[in-house]
Amino acid sequence: MQIPYLNQILLLLVVSVLTTVLTIAGIQVVNILKEFKESVRMLNKVLEDAHVISSSVAKPVAGVSNFIMGIKSGLEVVNMLLESKKGEKDE
Repeated sequence: MQIPYLNQILLLLVVSVLTTVLTIAGIQVVNILKEFKESVRMLNKVLEDAHVISSSVAKPVAGVSNFIMGIKSGLEVVNMLLESKKGEKDE
């Protein structure tokens, strides 16, 4: 005995199941994308904080470097003056 419209019933059942599965998968993809967006936002904040920290450390280091270079230049001038006076005394 054959059930009438068996093919149509099976087709409707398969389409309903696939629609349900794809809808659930779509909702999960949207949730994953929202979480990814939030993760990127948090990573951006971390990188921004790291930039602020590195720039706040770099400025004093550059200042100290310039100070040391100034002292070095001053010592070179003093050595040059001492050598020129030493040269004058030798003559």
